[in-house]
Amino acid sequence: MRALPAIGALLVGVMVLAIGYVLGMARESGRAADVPVPSVVDIGFAQDMSEHHDQAILMARTLAPDVAPEVRGLADRIVVAQTAETATMRGWLTWFGEPAGAAEPMAWMHVDDGSGAHDHETAADADGEHPPMPGTASTEQIQRLAAARGVDAEVLFLQLMIRHHEGGIEMATVARDDPRTGEATRQLAGSMIGEQNSEIGLMRGLLLARGGQELAG
Repeated sequence: MRALPAIGALLVGVMVLAIGYVLGMARESGRAADVPVPSVVDIGFAQDMSEHHDQAILMARTLAPDVAPEVRGLADRIVVAQTAETATMRGWLTWFGEPAGAAEPMAWMHVDDGSGAHDHETAADADGEHPPMPGTASTEQIQRLAAARGVDAEVLFLQLMIRHHEGGIEMATVARDDPRTGEATRQLAGSMIGEQNSEIGLMRGLLLARGGQELAG
């Protein structure tokens, strides 16, 4: 938890940098009208990935204080990285006058471009049992994590976060590869893919060391 007091200052700093990035584009072009207009993918990705990150941050902060230092350190790393990324994305949304949350979450991943290439099955099933975003944990799983202690908490956290990261990579990959995605979004999505793949490798090693298995689905 030692890294957490710095997060408030980090969030403010990255928010300023995110808005400054867009303002810089406007100054470079000489006309505000030349600032790139965000696509439905840019907006939807920023809205939904911010919410997806919110849950990862919640899980990391929910983790019991008695876990091993290597697991606690990983959780703190996730909080810092994803808080910064969320500040960036919400900074973009603020600048472009878009709401922080989507009226139809994940709709950007289901937009038909004529080829069906973006018809990803990530929405809730008809029975409503599965979360609307890939990899997200249920309320019951978060409650179990809050109650868990020691190795049990470590295993559950690693299981939930591996699946959560896999879902985040799925979302980021779609955004990176969509031809309508703006360059800033594409770069951020690519950075997330690399970062979260690296963390998944680390978490799989930690989970294996504790005799745990990854969650199915």
